[in-house]
Amino acid sequence: MQIGYMRVSKADGSQSTDLQRDALRAAGVAPRRLYEDHASGRLDARPGLDAALKALRGGDTLIVWKLDRLGRDLRHLINLVHDLSTRHIGFKVLTGHGASIDTTTAAGKLVFGIFAALAEFERDLISERTKAGLAAARARGRKGGAPFKMTAAKVRLAMAAMGQKETKVTDLCRELAITRQTLYRHVAPDGTLRKDGLKVLAGGQARHRDGKKQ
Repeated sequence: MQIGYMRVSKADGSQSTDLQRDALRAAGVAPRRLYEDHASGRLDARPGLDAALKALRGGDTLIVWKLDRLGRDLRHLINLVHDLSTRHIGFKVLTGHGASIDTTTAAGKLVFGIFAALAEFERDLISERTKAGLAAARARGRKGGAPFKMTAAKVRLAMAAMGQKETKVTDLCRELAITRQTLYRHVAPDGTLRKDGLKVLAGGQARHRDGKKQ
């Protein structure tokens, strides 16, 4: 069975999926097996893609019009297609730079393997440059890394705010310049302290990086 996925970047109706729909229909995808999103490819929340992935079964093929309709970036794309492969699901691109990708064929698998190798090479380069930059900074007496996100003051503010029913978590995170994950790692929804929050206030591990302990 073939399942098609379409995406346009804007949800205001200024962009249409008609061109993608026509191409997928011409490729043999049935209308009831077409899924779509009207959202930026950078967004994690794409219900149409989630529904398409859920509908796929072993032996099926996921088809997209162009490669950039699917992945947020190269790494996301590689991981997604790898997951499809482990489920014995094919992946095919109809046009554009990825038109040679069709993992249901030997040649298509080879092309995608090259993509995967390039993605791994890119990750290794980034990792090496980051390590080299941190080493150079340490040699000059500077500490590298991302700025600290959670402080004792922020923890206390979060405790007070989370204890109030009218508090909107999204607004609170924006005000404190932290992620939702960081907030909940330190403070519970009812405003009580969690393990990481206790550590920050106790001063043992006085500060934490966003998503990583120091």
